[in-house]
Amino acid sequence: MDVTEKHTDELAREQDEARGWATAKTLAEALPYIQIYDRETVVIKYGGHAMGETAVARQFAADVVLLKLMGVNPVVVHGGGPQISAMLTKAGVKSEFIDGLRVTDKDTMAVAEMVLSGAVNKEIAHWITVAGREADVRGIGLSGKDAGLLTVEKTTRTRKDPDSMIEHEVDLGFVGEPTKVDPKLIAGLIASETDDWVPVIAPIGVAADGQTYNVNADTVAGAIAGSLSAKRMLLLTDVAGVLDGEGNIIRQMTVAEARGLIADGVATGGMIPKLETAIASVEAGVEAVVILDGRRPHAMLVELFTEHGAGTLVKAK
Repeated sequence: MDVTEKHTDELAREQDEARGWATAKTLAEALPYIQIYDRETVVIKYGGHAMGETAVARQFAADVVLLKLMGVNPVVVHGGGPQISAMLTKAGVKSEFIDGLRVTDKDTMAVAEMVLSGAVNKEIAHWITVAGREADVRGIGLSGKDAGLLTVEKTTRTRKDPDSMIEHEVDLGFVGEPTKVDPKLIAGLIASETDDWVPVIAPIGVAADGQTYNVNADTVAGAIAGSLSAKRMLLLTDVAGVLDGEGNIIRQMTVAEARGLIADGVATGGMIPKLETAIASVEAGVEAVVILDGRRPHAMLVELFTEHGAGTLVKAK
């Protein structure tokens, strides 16, 4: 071995040692936060276009497994809008949206349930099982229809006619709103002393008359988080967090401040329903809700186990 090769090997060893010390330091700094979330429930809303990317989905699943191994009880609620749209397009069905909600007729409802409760739900549960295979952590796919988990009622919406300014009711079809969550099945799974289950829930619910409805995944996540008195709900989205009037990320806000952002027009577009979900969840008993960029690697871990967090936290006061 010549001098150059020896120097290169020594440099590589020094770099490996430095990385080892940095990792140990990170773990030591995370200890207080690991203790805070020990045996606590964290509901994760997972959705968006990233769900269709295998590498991102596998990384998400690995992080969920790590949460479970660190003593957290993760519960995943997923969407699947892009996947539903792709399937409807393939079938030659054109979608109509009103205030961000898909108008859902009988045929669209059948496709939505097939995609959400079938392909998307089982894929997420599968990747969690694959990531947790060595530690026997397993994802289990569920729907709001299972064991009476999610009872809903038909969503009603009104819109003003732009000419007459008279409000009239809009029929969204088979789109529902949660009225009751029975969390016994989820609570039993996460409390199991013999198995490490990670529930993965599709946003499909049933009305009192037995009719199946498609439900906004953010809303379902909030309702489930409230029923479980979750320590945190993480709304994974495609923005870094909630922005103020100057475009800066707001790291923390109260429910009252969140309402103010909506009323003042600072929060716009898709951020409004996310803030409304955060507000409703906190008022239902969730300690805090975090809106964060789910596209960033390990965003959930940074949020839960570091001092600075990774998004916008909404709490009661």
